[in-house]
Amino acid sequence: MIKEVVIINKQKKDFVSIIPLGGLGEIGKNMTAIRCDDEILIIDAGLMFPEEELLGIDIVIPDISYLLENRDMVKGIVITHGHEDHVGALSYVLRELDVPVYSTKLTIGLLEIKLKEANLSSPPRLHVVKPRQEFKVGSFRIELLKTCHSIPDSVAVAVHTPYGVILHTGDFKFDQTPIDGQSTDYQRIAELGNQGVLALLSDSTNVEKSGFSSSEKVIGETFDHVFRVAKERIVIATFASNVHRIQQIVDAAFNYGRKIAIAGRSMVNIVTVAQELGYLNVPDNMLIELDELDLYPRNEVVLVTTGSQGEPMSALTRMAMSDHRRVKIEAGDTVIISATPIPGNEKLVARVIDMLYRLGAEVVTASNTTVHVSGHACKEELKLMLNLVKPKYFIPAHGEYRMLVKHARLAQEVGIPAENVFVAENGNVIKLNQEEGKIDGKVTAGRVLIDGLGIGDVGNIVLRDRKQLSQDGILVAVVTLDRENKMIVAGPDIVSRGFVYVRESDELMNGAKEIIKQSLEKSFEKNITDWSSLKSTIRDTLSKYLYEKTKRRPMILPIIQEV
Repeated sequence: MIKEVVIINKQKKDFVSIIPLGGLGEIGKNMTAIRCDDEILIIDAGLMFPEEELLGIDIVIPDISYLLENRDMVKGIVITHGHEDHVGALSYVLRELDVPVYSTKLTIGLLEIKLKEANLSSPPRLHVVKPRQEFKVGSFRIELLKTCHSIPDSVAVAVHTPYGVILHTGDFKFDQTPIDGQSTDYQRIAELGNQGVLALLSDSTNVEKSGFSSSEKVIGETFDHVFRVAKERIVIATFASNVHRIQQIVDAAFNYGRKIAIAGRSMVNIVTVAQELGYLNVPDNMLIELDELDLYPRNEVVLVTTGSQGEPMSALTRMAMSDHRRVKIEAGDTVIISATPIPGNEKLVARVIDMLYRLGAEVVTASNTTVHVSGHACKEELKLMLNLVKPKYFIPAHGEYRMLVKHARLAQEVGIPAENVFVAENGNVIKLNQEEGKIDGKVTAGRVLIDGLGIGDVGNIVLRDRKQLSQDGILVAVVTLDRENKMIVAGPDIVSRGFVYVRESDELMNGAKEIIKQSLEKSFEKNITDWSSLKSTIRDTLSKYLYEKTKRRPMILPIIQEV
C-alpha cells in the first residue's frame, strides 16, 4: 500500500487572524473581523450608548480604520441578531464599505427599516439566510446555527477556513422551553465539536452568574397573575426587540379579553415587521390605535410601550411626567417594567417609578416579581457550550474585562489549556492555525463618537471642555482696545453663564474687571500687543483670581475687539 506523501513547507507558517474591533472589555459595539489570506469577513457592527462622562454624545461606534485601510479585502458582513449592540453601527459602516450583509429573516427585516431611516446613498445588499443553510462570502464558507436569545432569529456563526472552523456564538442562552419552540441547534454545534473547531468566541455577559438562566416562558406566568388581579388599565414597558415577551403579553391580553395599543416608534416598527414576517401572532381586531384607548373601558385595554430604561424622551417617561399627548396614567393603573436597568440607568428608572407612584399607579418591577429574565447564558450554560464545541483555542468575547478573565478561567476548568485561551483587547490580532496560536500585533481600534450629524468630530478636547462647562460654567470677558495707542477704549464687560449670577456678585465682577485692566496695562508696558498673548494673559490672571475667591475654575473666554 502506497501512502500519499504530503510535503509541508515549514519555512512559512500561515494563520487565520481574528481581530476584535469592538465588544472586548466593554458591553456594546460588538464587531469582529476574521482575516484569511487576503480576505476579511466581518461579524456584527454594533453601537454602544454613551457613558456619563461622554457629555452630549448620542452613540458610540467602533473605529473601522483597519477595515477602510483594507477595504478591497472586505467581502461581507454577517449579523448574529437584531440588537443595537450588534447592528446599530451598520448604517455608518455601509456608508464607507459597499459590501453585502447576511443574516436571518427577522434581522434583515429590522435592518431594512433601520437602513431606510439612515438614508443611505446607495441601497444596501441584504441577503436572508436560513439556519444551517451554507453560503459563501468570498472564499469563506459560512453556516448560521440557531440559538436562543431575547430576540427571535438569533444565530451563532460557523466560519469554515482552510485552517479550521471558527465558531462565534453571538449572544445566546440555552432555553429548554423557548416561546417559539425553536431551541438551540445542539446537534449541529456538537457535530462541529466532534469534527474539530479551531476557535470559539463566546458571549461572556453572565459569566458571573451561577447556574442556568431562567426560561423566557416563566414571564408568561407572571403576566397571567398580574392580568388576573389588575382592575384598571395595564401598561407594560419592555425592550422593543423582545418579540417573545410581546407575544406573551398578547397571549395574556387575549385570555383576559383586553385590547392592545402600542406606543413608541421602535416598538411600533418591530411589532409591524414581526407580524408581517410571522414572528408575532396577534388575533384579528385585537390591536387598536393610541387614539382609540379612551373608547374602551380602562379594564379592557393594555398599552405596550418603550421606556423600560427610563430614557428621558421615551413614551413611558413622558407618561410618568403627565407629558404624553395621548396617554394619561391614572390612579389604579398597573405599570409593569419588564426589564432590569442596564448599569448606569438605575437612577433614571427609579425616578420614573417614583413619578408613577405619585400618579397613583401600582408599579411591578423585577425587584418585586419575575417580570424579566436575561437573554444571556449563565456559568453552567457557558460550560456546556465549551464542552459541546471542545475548541482548540478559546477567546472570551462580549463583556467587560473582568468577565473575559472569569470566562477564560471557566474554559481552563473544563480542560482547555491556559496557553490556548486568549483574553484579548480590541485591536489585538489573534493568529491561529492547528499548530500554534498567538496574539501578534495590534491594529487601530477604539471608539468613534456620534453627536447629532457629526461622526467622529468630537474628541477628547471637546469632551474636556464640555466637562469643565458642566462643572464650573463659563465666563466671557469682552474688551475693546486701541492697539496702536496701547489703551483700553471700552470695557472690560463680563458675561457669566453657569458660574455666578453677575448682578448678585458685583464685588467679584468688579474685582475681575480690575484684574483684566491691570494685566493688559502690564502687557502694554512690555510692548506685548499680539492678540493671542493678550488673551492668554487675561485667561491666566483671571483664572488665578477667580480660583482664589471661589475655589472654582470656570472656562474663561476672552474676546478682544479693536478700533
